Amino acid sequence: MVDRGSLNQVLEQSAIVDLLDIINRLSDEERERFARLFQIEASVGHLVPPEHMNRWIDRYFGSLERVLTQKVVKVTNRATLEETLFNELRSRRPLEARIPAELAREIAKTAPDPFCEPELNTPTDTFGRVRGRRTITASNIAKYDGHHGVIIFDEHDPLAFSEDLVIDAVQVAQEWFARSHADDPTAIYPLFMWNCLWKSGASSPHGHAQVSLTHGRHYGKIELQRRAARNYAETYDRRYFDDLFVAHQTLGLGWEMGGVRTMASLTPLKEKEIVLYADNVGDELASAIFKVLQCMVEALNVVSFNLVIAQRPLVETEEDWSDVPVIVRLVDRGDPLNRTSDFGAMELYAASVVSSDPFRVAEALWSNLFGR
Repeated sequence: MVDRGSLNQVLEQSAIVDLLDIINRLSDEERERFARLFQIEASVGHLVPPEHMNRWIDRYFGSLERVLTQKVVKVTNRATLEETLFNELRSRRPLEARIPAELAREIAKTAPDPFCEPELNTPTDTFGRVRGRRTITASNIAKYDGHHGVIIFDEHDPLAFSEDLVIDAVQVAQEWFARSHADDPTAIYPLFMWNCLWKSGASSPHGHAQVSLTHGRHYGKIELQRRAARNYAETYDRRYFDDLFVAHQTLGLGWEMGGVRTMASLTPLKEKEIVLYADNVGDELASAIFKVLQCMVEALNVVSFNLVIAQRPLVETEEDWSDVPVIVRLVDRGDPLNRTSDFGAMELYAASVVSSDPFRVAEALWSNLFGR
């Protein structure tokens, strides 16, 4: 584990494209743990541009030499087969913080909308609404599961969230799960989702989250995580999520804040993915989520994001969930004013291609949370 005093120095000297060299400097025990969890491969790409392109390359990439030979590192999670490709040319770019004034104007132009007066303009669930201090629920009018609700924020601007609002939304979600389960005892697998702005898939810019409660088994990608943890425990007699966090912590990419473990993922689904683990859903976790989100917006240039809280079943089940913590995943979805999509065929059907270096994400995160 990297101590707090040397953390910034370690991160400043680390880069994802040098991951093989970084792993080689670890202790035998640390390398063995890492090898159980990850496979790392490096390759080099070459190209020959026509001379006519040289000025354009200099303008957009800094120099011709930087594009002629490009190092690519592929990190694969052996347990889940989550896989990410990092290109040296892209991952060395600095992370700049900005919220363009144009975006603020675009958000302001969308008010008022139906979520501004939810009790007049949104349907209710059969068990009624859950009302918090800063949020209120509605029934999702176009459901993608039998139990699917919306948690509407009292702030129209989705980036004007506060710690109190985030805590309230998480508390309201727990009450919604309880009421939905009471309404239908077969619905036991809860999921909290927060899509912020258009790039994230949000149909309305007004601040809101979503909740769903399914039955039979958890959603496929969450069940995959549980099965991976089970297989890992049976193979190595080790707790998968504990080992995964410690592997990140060893590199300076993970840190524990109270009862919440936080890490910049080595296999991010997309840009700047941050993962949190907790034993339960409560105010401590909600507060940690707020602090990480605040850092992402203020220090990591994130204005559109996806956030999910994957929880264990509400009742005992035949499946073993004993090794699975509450899992929170947050990912940047890019500039909502940019027409280019961040997801393509590679991300949908092969592996993630990511520009942001997890070491730069962690550096900004710890500096923001702990100070220098």
